[in-house]
Amino acid sequence: MNDILDLLQMFYSCTIRTFGCLHLLHTSLSSFSLPEMLESSNLITFNGLANSSSYDTFLLDEERGRLLVGAEDHIFSFDLVNINRDNKQIAWPATPSKRDECKWAGKDLGKECSNFVRVLQPYNLTHLYICGTGAFHPICAYLEMGKRAEDNIFRLASHFENGRGKSPYDPKMLSASLLIDGELYSGTSADFMGRDFAIFRTLGDHHPIRTEQHDSRWLNGKKIVFISYDNPEDDKLFLFFKENAMDGEHTGKATIARIAQLCKNDMGGHRSLVNKWTTFLKARLICSVPGVNGIDTHFDELQDVFLMSSKDPKNPVIYAVFTTSSNIFKGSAVCMYSMADIRRVFLGPYAHRDGPNYQWVPFQGRVPYPRPGTCPSKTFGGFDSTKDLPDDVITFARGHPAMYNPVHPIGGRPIMVRTDVDYQFSQLVVDRVEAEDGQYDVMFIGTDMGTVLKVVTIPRETWHDLEEVVLEEMTVFREHSVFMSLMFLWLSQQQLYLGSALGVSQMSLHRCEVYGKACAECCLARDPYCAWDGTECSRYFPTAKRRTRRQDIRNGDPLSQCSDLQHHGTVMTVFGVENSSMFLECSPKSQRALIYWQLQKPNDDRKHEIKVDDRVLHTDQGLLIRSLTQSDTGVYHCQAVEHGFIQPLLRLNLQVIPTQRLSDILPGLPSVGGGIGHAAKHRLWYRDFLSLLDHPDLNSVEEFCDQVWKKEKIRRDGTGGPMSFKDPHVVFERKHRDADMQPDLHTHAQTHKYTHKYILQIVYPMYVSLTSPQQQPEQKNKNKTSNTLLGRNTLTANM
Repeated sequence: MNDILDLLQMFYSCTIRTFGCLHLLHTSLSSFSLPEMLESSNLITFNGLANSSSYDTFLLDEERGRLLVGAEDHIFSFDLVNINRDNKQIAWPATPSKRDECKWAGKDLGKECSNFVRVLQPYNLTHLYICGTGAFHPICAYLEMGKRAEDNIFRLASHFENGRGKSPYDPKMLSASLLIDGELYSGTSADFMGRDFAIFRTLGDHHPIRTEQHDSRWLNGKKIVFISYDNPEDDKLFLFFKENAMDGEHTGKATIARIAQLCKNDMGGHRSLVNKWTTFLKARLICSVPGVNGIDTHFDELQDVFLMSSKDPKNPVIYAVFTTSSNIFKGSAVCMYSMADIRRVFLGPYAHRDGPNYQWVPFQGRVPYPRPGTCPSKTFGGFDSTKDLPDDVITFARGHPAMYNPVHPIGGRPIMVRTDVDYQFSQLVVDRVEAEDGQYDVMFIGTDMGTVLKVVTIPRETWHDLEEVVLEEMTVFREHSVFMSLMFLWLSQQQLYLGSALGVSQMSLHRCEVYGKACAECCLARDPYCAWDGTECSRYFPTAKRRTRRQDIRNGDPLSQCSDLQHHGTVMTVFGVENSSMFLECSPKSQRALIYWQLQKPNDDRKHEIKVDDRVLHTDQGLLIRSLTQSDTGVYHCQAVEHGFIQPLLRLNLQVIPTQRLSDILPGLPSVGGGIGHAAKHRLWYRDFLSLLDHPDLNSVEEFCDQVWKKEKIRRDGTGGPMSFKDPHVVFERKHRDADMQPDLHTHAQTHKYTHKYILQIVYPMYVSLTSPQQQPEQKNKNKTSNTLLGRNTLTANM
């Protein structure tokens, strides 16, 4: 019975302008939904066309200020500054005959028999080279762009080429390509069934070249993830892919990650490996968490790779995203590799099968000269071409394409691991940011749930011992479960572009305003892009000569950076009803902060830690007291604890009202045991209440409360029985008022959707059970509600 009155009080308390049961505070600013992102103008979205999907082939053309995107049956050109401005598009569908052949072959006409653009590469100053699946008939063409942006040219040439060995047949097949000096390097499938997986070099003046066919020692499935050509002096390309483990290399049928190298000037062999790579070598990429007794947890499903340039252009840092291949254990990891370590592995022993069990062992015999895998040059061995290499070198290269030693990550373990979550990592881009106390790598990690994690890696003792700090988690697509297929950085303008099956999104790399309006909050965020400038958390520029800039990324210590820490939190008085539930909401702006609750009882200067039990629960959003007692009266202190720094957030003066005093707060409600006369008298109030709910123009609880208050005032004036709004038990008190923290009734009503229909659905059954003089037991049970929160910031009904 008391909880019914408690719930009615929640709606009727607006007549005395109190929010004691609906205390509202900002939620954690580390997690942002799509509406919040759009409202803050930090996200721009292109929602795609109704007849197109798969926006996952990107090319950034910084000279023309355009972002080129390949999708299903279309090529798009977006303005880099704003993707919703000055859009251009070209339709490039598969021919009807090819679509029919695709359908007759048993493929899905709607999902597979289209032209999915998979290659988008700059060919020369005026043209791009593009390829698509062509409804399982790969096709390529040239896209004219003009020399300058002012030319305003965007058209498809009429000449088409066969796309076999350049684009995959199947749109679901993951592939990669890179066009260098007029030659296209591709890792893709070369047949309709997707069984002939190879690395190709096409176009140019030379004969097409590929990996050895039908030899699992070279390539054994599955997908090429990334191709890199970062050092022109070395003349080597590196390819990152995943494949099935070789026989004897792993127990069971397992997928492992690989890195391969080959020489750009490889022309194939003369008598053996004709038109095949002769410099191809591969090694395993390890990304694992060391375990007890030498049993490691491996992340073998390579998803994405990003090369971060360093001060030494010959030694970029390699970031790679992995997931688990197990159906039982679901997890993701990010590992970081050194190019020097990779070169060391390729100069190490070759893998060789030997012994009674035919196991893989390091090759101990004589290695021919020049060493297999070495790029031909007059400097090393005096060979101008691979066609001039001795036969024993070619024979050895053909039988030993794999290295024995794997490539281990920097530090011997991942820099970031996520398990027991409902998403997996899918994409990664990294930006190196100059901060006040050094350089930091900020990772933007896309997930298969359409969210982006912004993470900074902070060294502890050395750069091999890194701490990962999650700065933000953002939703960037309308569909919550959309798979993020591509991420792309435009560093000069600090923009991030994201592709998915639904469209393209654009967002800024930094959003300093979300970290609050205090120096301590800005410092605790540890975002290298942001610093406290004396008045707000704003973008940090290394060249700025401002003494007031405050930033501490390594330690996140506001005590050493901020002088305005005398903040004791907002004080407000809230009311609860004895035996009812109460939810005190308090959540920090930082996702890494812990909430610490203390209670200071009346006439007691000491603060006591609030213990958790069956009656009192700690949640991520606040403190839930299931059943209030008089002993719960007092001042509740909510504090955020992070890096040893304690920041008071707010103080709540909770007043527990005895059940018998409900008549002072809710005039007109019957007391317990009031009888039939009391209920009949009260129906007059409920009739007025119901008429307000039926009013067509009252769509919010604010309008409803205004009308109730006016009607109550008129009724009091007419009957001569005024209700004092200065009753000390009723007046809502608030000390140290903060305009930014003042609860807004209209905003609160919109947040909780308390429309007149909702109030009618919830309150009416409870009112009937309250005023019915003879309620049957089965009716009472039927009206019983569970102990769940109404909305997010309200009291609960324990009936």
